[in-house]
Amino acid sequence: MADMKYVIEMEKGKESVDGKPSMGPVYRSVFAKDGFPQPVEGLNSCWDIFRISYEKYPDNRMLGRREIVDGKPGKYVWHTYKEVYDLVTKVGKSIRTFGIEKGGRCGIYGANSPEWIMSMEACNAHGIYCVPLYDTLGAGAVQFIINHAEISIAFIEEKNIPEVLKTFPHTTEYLKTLVSFGEVTPEQREEVQKFGLAIYSWAEFLQLGNSEQFDLPVLKKEDICTIMYTSGTTGEPKGVMISNDAILTLIAGVNRVLESVNEELTATDVYLSYLPLAHIFDRAVEECLISNGASIGFWHGEVKLLVDDIGELKPSIFCAVPRVLERIHAGLTEKISSGSLIKRKLFDIAHSYKLYNMKKGHKHDEAARLFDGLVFSKVKKGLGGNVRLIISGAAPLSTHVEAFFRVVSCAHVLQGYGLTETCAGTFLSLPNELSMLGTVGPPVPNVDVRLESVPEMGYDALSSTPRGEVLVRGNTLFSGYYKREDLTKEVLIDGWFHTGDVGEWQPDGSMKLIDRKKNIFKLSQGEYVAVENLENIYGVASDIDSIWIYGNSFESFLVAVINPNQQALERWGSENGLAQDLASLCENSMAKQYILGELTKIAKEKKLKGFEFIKAIHMDHVPFDMERDLLTPTYKKKRPQLFKYYQSTMGREGSSPYIVTPVPPDWVVERLGRSPVVLLDDPTHYFFFDPKFQSVVPKSMEPTHPDKYTLTR
Repeated sequence: MADMKYVIEMEKGKESVDGKPSMGPVYRSVFAKDGFPQPVEGLNSCWDIFRISYEKYPDNRMLGRREIVDGKPGKYVWHTYKEVYDLVTKVGKSIRTFGIEKGGRCGIYGANSPEWIMSMEACNAHGIYCVPLYDTLGAGAVQFIINHAEISIAFIEEKNIPEVLKTFPHTTEYLKTLVSFGEVTPEQREEVQKFGLAIYSWAEFLQLGNSEQFDLPVLKKEDICTIMYTSGTTGEPKGVMISNDAILTLIAGVNRVLESVNEELTATDVYLSYLPLAHIFDRAVEECLISNGASIGFWHGEVKLLVDDIGELKPSIFCAVPRVLERIHAGLTEKISSGSLIKRKLFDIAHSYKLYNMKKGHKHDEAARLFDGLVFSKVKKGLGGNVRLIISGAAPLSTHVEAFFRVVSCAHVLQGYGLTETCAGTFLSLPNELSMLGTVGPPVPNVDVRLESVPEMGYDALSSTPRGEVLVRGNTLFSGYYKREDLTKEVLIDGWFHTGDVGEWQPDGSMKLIDRKKNIFKLSQGEYVAVENLENIYGVASDIDSIWIYGNSFESFLVAVINPNQQALERWGSENGLAQDLASLCENSMAKQYILGELTKIAKEKKLKGFEFIKAIHMDHVPFDMERDLLTPTYKKKRPQLFKYYQSTMGREGSSPYIVTPVPPDWVVERLGRSPVVLLDDPTHYFFFDPKFQSVVPKSMEPTHPDKYTLTR
């Protein structure tokens, strides 16, 4: 593809040789046409990031939390950069009193808090590997990580101490010291001491190293800074080793791209920290903010009251995973739809007008100034009033939700992409570029990117519309999987990291993620299905929040489990005389027929092949969640677990769910295949039979091989 505006070609593509897949050209950001930006002079480690900011901005607010007044969260109370530096110095000295040197491993287990950052910075200062323990996973994963990483000291949120105690005695070979972010009960002390370990409250621990002096070790860029365990969609967690250099390179690249679009981070920025610091997305963002002397305020842990935290903190930078933005979007649309007719009409006119102007190329703050003040200022106020950058990552954001926020938030909404192995920031969409809706933008100016063809899925990196697996090269890459060189060699080949994600270059040089390389299966007629691509296509339906599509080689058609959108489905129910709650509507055959019809419309509009049409659905009013182990902590679908969970609704032997209706007594079905079909008096419908389902399939969705079935009366 020639003349891509936001990337430059560095190397030509390569044709397939000796059975190896062909590769597309190598591209990098146009903002790095004269070379990648280099870290600031004197920055050699993550400790230097904080140390230099402390020297430049000692009196700036750094870490804040809401004080609790009469059991309720009140104002934010702040530590300055100097105050944090002094506390970090104490934490570091206390760690060293236990003989833990450079290269030792320190676990941190808990929700985001000032103590989390202070513990992390103490690790950074002394060259100790910071190893987050997931507060979203059970004791099994905590035990695995403690033993695999050989963690000797762990900082633990007060409420998580029982989870760590459950791992005893299986972790006590390595784990010797526990530090609570809060208090310690007498019972906990007794339990810990029974196994010969030590436990301290935060206040006690700070005093341990008071009379000691320890020199900080010499830190190098290539030194490992953190081991982050990825939850993974299958198998045991993998320890991703991230170097100082990876984080320093990331910061230089993010600063370059934001400066290039006049949105650079500054010491006056305020950030709400609520996405888990145990994941690379939030860790990387907070390192960027600390490097610029900005302020970080922590949420108080209640998802339902997140908007209250936003209102109190008034952040200028807001990062989110799609699920959070979708919840805010649902709340806003419900508020709008429940308003008066005049207010609804005014909102619709304002939205359409501003979107039209933005599509014509007007910047978001110039596209509809009157409506910004009259209509959208209320949305902005709901986000605290100061938000200028909203960054979405960790999973794909629905295009209609992204477009909505770009119009109504009065802020730049940027979608990004990266993995733990690429230190988070690999692609980032750009402000005021509406053509980038539905994409993750061009590469950040610290990596090279190319596509590798995936012939078995029909993706060609050298075609006129280049598609293939996304490969990344650069200093942001991880240093390998801890103790798993075999897995490292599988994904890191000739300096290129194979992401497993399938992308499509857009004409402007942005990347659209369309599939996942491993999410492919074959139907009984021999057709391959790229399921993630289909989920993205069907996912645009406004009546559904989430969709999981399933098929296997025993069946000729696809089925899906749907999380419907509550407001949309209840509104449809009300309009059709079904004033029922969401749970009841999910069981209603008319509602299922309606949703299936909406999916069919999309399939026809997108000219999907017959075998890509969804023939059957099950609706679940409970969203896919981590509590049932259906999603990873970054909201990626755990497909094996989804299959296992919904298997009871999917017929015997794990076959596809059949759509169902009672069968009239004067009809007979001869089951020659696995999917019985009954044609009733109404010739417009087929009915797939299984007693667990109640819904219908339009006749236009007839089976690929109708001759498999004999229908007699």
